[in-house]
Amino acid sequence: MQELAARPRRPKQVQRKIVRAIVDGVLLLDKPRGMSSNGALQTARRLLNAAKAGHTGTLDPMASGLLPLTFGEATKFSQMLLDADKTYEAVVQLGIETDSGDAEGAVLASRPVAVERAQLDAVLENFRGDIEQVPPMYSALKRDGKALYEYARAGIEIEREARKVRIHALELLDFAATRFSIRVACSKGTYIRSLAMDIGSALGCGAHLCALRRTRIGAFDVADALTLEALEAQPAEARAGLLAPADTLVAAYPACHLDAEQARGLLQGRVLALGDAGTEGLAVGLVRVYGPQGFLGLGQWQLGGKLAARRLIATGADAPGASA
Repeated sequence: MQELAARPRRPKQVQRKIVRAIVDGVLLLDKPRGMSSNGALQTARRLLNAAKAGHTGTLDPMASGLLPLTFGEATKFSQMLLDADKTYEAVVQLGIETDSGDAEGAVLASRPVAVERAQLDAVLENFRGDIEQVPPMYSALKRDGKALYEYARAGIEIEREARKVRIHALELLDFAATRFSIRVACSKGTYIRSLAMDIGSALGCGAHLCALRRTRIGAFDVADALTLEALEAQPAEARAGLLAPADTLVAAYPACHLDAEQARGLLQGRVLALGDAGTEGLAVGLVRVYGPQGFLGLGQWQLGGKLAARRLIATGADAPGASA
């Protein structure tokens, strides 16, 4: 009997392990319309080859504009921007209501529009200051562990309670018969699509949001932001140098400077009794803390001149210098 030839063994497939770099800092991104916030984050993370990344609040795919992304130790301070005031520029279409409140939704109703500018000005006045707003169904708010938009996509309407938000400024930029554009400076938790729908309801013709651009978050402005194309155009080794340091996220808090021994004690978890000497009359509350080698994180300034750690960066005393 002829012997069968031995079958050649398949070569083992070697799975390449992606080695991520330690990248710390904040990227002010000008997110393009049509891309999800997570898609923008993952693209930027790939371009930076960053090991750890996060964002400071999402933008809908339909929206463009300022999306600060955090990398490495800066992710610990993302909440600071989630709580910050924001500014948007929006275009609102009158006469058409959609199920999502924006241009991507299905049309629910269409009505004739006979709105004069003076009438629109009068209605906008009612939406300045503290207002109550019902969050839209197409939002990421959770109910029983599921986002509201998941219920909405399944055709389920969930009852939502109105929430108080503040419209710091509401400026009419342009008006043309059935469409107008506005600039809105508002508190956290404000939904611009809900604002558009409520304005349309007050005018008696309905409305939806057809364009949205975020121009400001806290002290950050979209004029200082980079596009993904601009980031990709940079040499790979130069991209991390475009990031702002982590302490820019907490720049609104007063600074507290420690010597080497004090910094070591704080990093070891001790509450420091600093008194008033050299603290420039710090008030009780959060402070930025710096040691001889740079930013250490956030501390809690307490009565009696005591300082306790609140949120420290992992690099601690080895942190590179940061701006104070």
